Amino acid sequence: MSLQTSPNDAETDGLADAFYPLYKLLFDDSSDFVDDVERKLTEARMADTVEHYLSWALGIGTVLGGVLWIIGSLLGFALFRFGLVTPEMLSLGIPVSSGQTAALLRALVVPVTVGVAGIVFGSFGFAIGFGGLVGLPYMRAGERKRNINILLPDAISFMYALSVGGLNQLEILRAMAEAEDTYDEIAREFQSIVNETEYFGTDYRNAIRKQSMETPSDPLAQFLTDMLSIVNSGGDMESFLADKKDAHMRTAKQQQEMTLETLELFGEMYMTLSLFPLLLVIILVIMGMLGNADERLLYGTIYVLIPLIGAAFLVLVSTVKQDDPGDGYLRPRNGSDRLTESTKAGLTHLGLIEGFVGRFRVFDRIKSGERAYKVKEVLKAPHLFFRDYPLLTLALTVPAALLVVGVAVATGRAPLDIPSWIERPVWSTFIWVYVPIYLVCIPLGIFYEWNAYSRNAITGKLSTNLRKLSSANDTGQTLLDSIMTVADTSSGKLADEFEVMYAKVNYGVSLREAFVEFNNKYHLPRLARTVKLITEAQEASSEITDVLRTAAQASENADDIERERVSRTRMQVAIILMTYLTLLGVMAILQTQFIDVMAGLTSQASGSGGGAASGGQEFGGGVDPSLLSLLFFHAVTIQAVLAGLIAGYIRTAKLISGVKFVVILQTIALAVWVVVG
Repeated sequence: MSLQTSPNDAETDGLADAFYPLYKLLFDDSSDFVDDVERKLTEARMADTVEHYLSWALGIGTVLGGVLWIIGSLLGFALFRFGLVTPEMLSLGIPVSSGQTAALLRALVVPVTVGVAGIVFGSFGFAIGFGGLVGLPYMRAGERKRNINILLPDAISFMYALSVGGLNQLEILRAMAEAEDTYDEIAREFQSIVNETEYFGTDYRNAIRKQSMETPSDPLAQFLTDMLSIVNSGGDMESFLADKKDAHMRTAKQQQEMTLETLELFGEMYMTLSLFPLLLVIILVIMGMLGNADERLLYGTIYVLIPLIGAAFLVLVSTVKQDDPGDGYLRPRNGSDRLTESTKAGLTHLGLIEGFVGRFRVFDRIKSGERAYKVKEVLKAPHLFFRDYPLLTLALTVPAALLVVGVAVATGRAPLDIPSWIERPVWSTFIWVYVPIYLVCIPLGIFYEWNAYSRNAITGKLSTNLRKLSSANDTGQTLLDSIMTVADTSSGKLADEFEVMYAKVNYGVSLREAFVEFNNKYHLPRLARTVKLITEAQEASSEITDVLRTAAQASENADDIERERVSRTRMQVAIILMTYLTLLGVMAILQTQFIDVMAGLTSQASGSGGGAASGGQEFGGGVDPSLLSLLFFHAVTIQAVLAGLIAGYIRTAKLISGVKFVVILQTIALAVWVVVG
């Protein structure tokens, strides 16, 4: 059972002990706040006692508050010492009739201001230190709750499949506890139940009751409570799990519907918020025409406000958007050495040979040969290597982008000073921003999409092939024969993988190991849960028709949820892209039909009035049209990056999937500004 803890070293314990009297002074052990923190520590699986944790938080808050109190006091004193603020500037306008009273008030301004600054900074530091640590178990418990709620329908399907396979209640609990590689936090909840029964002698009924009160997930708590009633009454566990499986699958669809409706609301919010900087830019330009221009506000709007709005929206979406928990790899505890080493295989791990290196020289030579073979395979087909590891394209493209920009700087083609940027806004932005983004993002986007397509080709026909497996097994065929039957009667990548699995078993690999190796090749969380369900059930019984039918039903439910998600998020992506194109169009019209026209009119007026001022380069009090062109181009470029990343994240809950949108939107922005800039 893994527990997350604060760093319980000697310094931490000493700090907590030192502030324990302050904890006793401020908090009552039976108060609602202490009880709530204690419950969250348990739900977050943090091993600290509430007294130790709150004492430690008080210590950290006090130390940080003291440091910031000193900094705030010194800062307040420095403001007066260096003349940035004078006592007269801080007058509250209090009417004073006596000269002595006025002198006293003026003398108190500096110490009072320094004291207030220290108190404000110190309070802020204490709030960060103490509040941050108190909020940590709440955050971890919330993350565990989210993880459990997402995986609960599949976990119940897994338990139902084990029940159908003939496992009793205790065996189901143990199997669930050992499935941490697939069911993550749910498995840890069942680990607590198993550990209570095996190491502390607790009756498993009481262990289930205790865990139902300690889990952060209300649906899991209700499921454990209902399971306990079935156990106590001697009811049919298989029927109970079947009913719960169907109920939680429906709940998963309802939860998906609520999430998509929230994302639709967020899409409307983004459409409004992303246009706010545009309106602000228009107002600032008009103010510039009236002679009240402040370029710093324009810079702040474009280089600060626009990125902040995009980042804030990404954070907002991440609180709602549900990804698929887990890395998709299966790590069986009682597998063979070959299987254990194969699950570690990668760029730096060579598989089974790693377990024999150092015993004899022949194994060292085999390892060298294996490494040379891997390098040869990569050089022979680098495109396949980058398809499997798309992020590694950055190892080539980032240095290439730096080299291209460096050559441009060395040859004088890349502007280095601001006047040159303003003089050639499109070229300067292209060579400094667009070329690196194209060099980095285009290969990354291509290989990532190829990787996603190749992996999703497995899940595309998963439900259909599971139904075929169930039908074949129902005719009396073994699972292995059913796999070959499906491979012969189906097409696609999954059918090819079934043929490979059949061949491996014929050459002496166990069916379980063949399934695990197949899963780890694609490492999709959804596929991992399906393979886990089948492999665990087939070890209990060769008649697993109902298990395969359950796996197919769970896969079909996932397909329904995925289709609904793709359909609904497509509309959100369309809204984001259309909002960006609207912003780009307005910026282009503002540049061509407003700024250039007003600059021309101002130039004519200056010429007829004697040619004073800027000679047509600036207008209405000092806003340079060339500078505005540069700022507008940077605004649409930044917005293109943010809109692309947001669109990709809403689509798949991964920022990297937005790379293709970034490239497309930036290309459109560049094409428009080549014409209007």
